[in-house]
Amino acid sequence: MIKITFPDGGVREYAKGTTPLQIAESLSQRLAQEVIVATVNGETWDIQKPIDTDASIKLRKWDDAEGKRTFWHTSSHLMAEALQELYPGIKFGIGPSIENGFYYDVDSPTPITEADLPKIEEKMRQLAANKEPLVRKEVAKAEALKTFKDKGDQYKCELIEDLEDGTITFYTNGSFTDLCRGPHLPNTSPIKAIKLMSVAGAYWRGDEKNKMLTRIYGITFPKKSLLDEYLALLEEAKKRDHRKLGKELELFAFSQRVGQGLPLWLPKGAALRERLENFLRAVQKDYGYEQVITPHIGMKDLYVTSGHYAKYGKDSFQPIHTPIEGEEYLLKPMNCPHHCEIYRTKPRSYKDLPIRFAEFGTVYRYEQSGELHGLTRVRGFTQDDAHMFVRPDQLLDEFKKVIDIVLYIFKTLNFENFDAQISLRDPNNKEKYIGSDENWEKAENAIMQATKDKGLDAVVEYGEAAFYGPKLDFMVRDAIGRKWQLGTIQVDYNLPERFDLTYTGADDKQHRPIMIHRAPFGSMERFVAVLLEHTAGKFPLWLAPDQVVVMPISEKFNSYAEEVVAYLKTRDVRANIDDRNEKIGRKIRDNELKRIPFLLIVGEKEQEQGTVSVRVQGEGDKGAMTKEAFADMLTDLVSKEIDKAKQA
Repeated sequence: MIKITFPDGGVREYAKGTTPLQIAESLSQRLAQEVIVATVNGETWDIQKPIDTDASIKLRKWDDAEGKRTFWHTSSHLMAEALQELYPGIKFGIGPSIENGFYYDVDSPTPITEADLPKIEEKMRQLAANKEPLVRKEVAKAEALKTFKDKGDQYKCELIEDLEDGTITFYTNGSFTDLCRGPHLPNTSPIKAIKLMSVAGAYWRGDEKNKMLTRIYGITFPKKSLLDEYLALLEEAKKRDHRKLGKELELFAFSQRVGQGLPLWLPKGAALRERLENFLRAVQKDYGYEQVITPHIGMKDLYVTSGHYAKYGKDSFQPIHTPIEGEEYLLKPMNCPHHCEIYRTKPRSYKDLPIRFAEFGTVYRYEQSGELHGLTRVRGFTQDDAHMFVRPDQLLDEFKKVIDIVLYIFKTLNFENFDAQISLRDPNNKEKYIGSDENWEKAENAIMQATKDKGLDAVVEYGEAAFYGPKLDFMVRDAIGRKWQLGTIQVDYNLPERFDLTYTGADDKQHRPIMIHRAPFGSMERFVAVLLEHTAGKFPLWLAPDQVVVMPISEKFNSYAEEVVAYLKTRDVRANIDDRNEKIGRKIRDNELKRIPFLLIVGEKEQEQGTVSVRVQGEGDKGAMTKEAFADMLTDLVSKEIDKAKQA
């Protein structure tokens, strides 16, 4: 017999070799029908895989992230089987699940276009209805290579060459066999609703020197109603696309002459960024941060010392060679090595700590062109970065203060739906990380304790840590339910060692500080993009690029409109005039589309009485008031927005 421990702490005994599905059946037939995959001792398992030792178990359904990943991974295999039948001679790259759905990279002798997607979908439906089992088989490396060499599939052979013998598994559904670690659904029958979304190009293994493959994206659901909801969500997402809104609101642009992934911030966008930065600067000042500024480049050796070059060198812009032989610089990929050097500028005492350096530092990373996407994936971006250097006895308190900052920012900007994720290193692949097991354990324990103390219901994800330390990530859900990774806090014992950072302790001996890396926004670019899509361009009043537009009903009243705008600007109200020779109805429609919160109409009556007619975005007319009373009202509304967040 083996002992199985459930998430609630309950323990039951089962016969050795019992599967997760059988465990589900022993609890409830309904649960057995809904379970998709299991987490056994922290690893995801097929529900038909036997358990031979005492284990902890969590049974995952569709609503769990692991359940969706397994469902969509199985769907990628189903699509591959359909492609194999429709396109003889097709070869397969990789076919993972992604955040929403799955894709497969293929090399087809017959070009596949979006016009072909409906017939591929129909073939998938036919195959899914056959209730094809997904059969797992462990395969020796030599046999695995022979299988795919016989098929002439060089892509799978290349993947197999990188694997160790004894770790290779195949999954077969119907006529299709794939190299795969799994896990998968027991069979294809739960896949009821299928939609293939698009076709794109993708270089094999992300290398521009390799062949361009065809990437087919799709998504599936266990119910048609869920697919319908998802497609409706996509339509709403198109309306909120930050690239579309950014152009309409004149916030940012891109230029091929400047270069891909390098945004140009237009005046209104630059002012929006400045307000966000000033907001965070004010918060940081209250928490004792000091602003620093570091260069956009650094000696290559700086990033070799930090470990960034070894980990990210291939994703960075190539070194800049100077006229001096052997002298190389890099465009800055990270701010933290520079901040370490600032710490080293003078001796530090235990009385000086904690030291908190903050910088809106622009960094550069050479993202592949196919991965660039508006402001959310760029090659040059500005991090709201800060690094704290703390004593061990200060670590927990400082970490909790950063959590307070993140929560305050989210509350102020109405990001009220978020998940906290503790990202730890992969215990089975420690080579990816630097530093000792002892320091990693201390850092991970500190994050888990701080999260517990702040009452955050955090999920733990293994393998998601930074290479130098574990972190607490904040996954925000926007107004239409999409998840975005924004704020992050990281504990780092390793960079202080690599840079030999010290402070003199009360015992007059040298000690090593601990670093906390922190970026509540993440990056200004990504944060603005998410905020745009979250608000659909209707920013909070204190942040709106234009708070007011004044619209004269004819040219005769332009002078009065200018007088109103000039007064509002003396009250720090962001106001502009729409003095186009257009009818007032057209002006109202156009400025409503620009998401300007207040529209003020002025004509003969308003000019005579010294008033403005007030129209609120999305709410219509609110009557007339003096320009002084309007400015008082707007100022009061802005104050209330900020005070509400502070009180919360």
